[in-house]
Amino acid sequence: MRIALILLVNAAALTAQHNPGYTDTPKLPSGWRVHDSERPHPPVVDPGPAPAEPLPVPSDAIVLFDGRTLDAWEGNKGAAKWAVQDGYMEVNGTGDIHTKQEFGDCQLHVEWASPAEVKGDSQGRGNSGIFLLGRYEVQVLDSYENVTYADGQAAALYGQHPPLVNACRAPGQWQTYDIVFRAPRFKDDGALESPARVTVLHNGVLVQDAQEYWGPSAHRSLPHYEKHPSTGQLRLQDHGNPVHYRNIWIRPL
Repeated sequence: MRIALILLVNAAALTAQHNPGYTDTPKLPSGWRVHDSERPHPPVVDPGPAPAEPLPVPSDAIVLFDGRTLDAWEGNKGAAKWAVQDGYMEVNGTGDIHTKQEFGDCQLHVEWASPAEVKGDSQGRGNSGIFLLGRYEVQVLDSYENVTYADGQAAALYGQHPPLVNACRAPGQWQTYDIVFRAPRFKDDGALESPARVTVLHNGVLVQDAQEYWGPSAHRSLPHYEKHPSTGQLRLQDHGNPVHYRNIWIRPL
């Protein structure tokens, strides 16, 4: 009996290792649980080689990071303190940073790279996030040969929608997100008129196609809408991993 019990425990641990996620979280409108361990993983595609240099910036874009200063950003308690070197900024454990300026509907371009030295796995590997209006997350994660729950991998709308495909490049290589975001609209009485919606291209590959958010992003809980302003700060997450960012620009729509 004891040997059988040990085998069952080991089998459960092995399943958890190969299928990270949860089986006790609430169900989303899709029928899957939040961070469902059984949710299918998107197919993997090769997006092609990484750009050697930052991509061109449109003439009418607002440059949020040009590789030199964090003047457009601040931290939760004053100045943004992420490290800046060699044309990129690096998450360094000093907390999230957000733009000083607020934005609503927008086109956003972000280039990022997970650490070249792989440490950890699942959500502990190259984890960060881009929060539109400070609420609606597009996940940043090293999803190259790294299994995690489907709605938490790179380019997922965290906790809600996995990407259509996994277009992640190898650790240390530069990745691009091109995001078109439409903020939610609310009626005068606070009721939702239209949900937030986002289109995402990861390394030039369409991975979210005018996808609706079911509400602000959250961990292990159901999203729900409450009336808020139509603009907000763009926030980058410090999740404890030294992710790099460069060439961030935005075009209000």
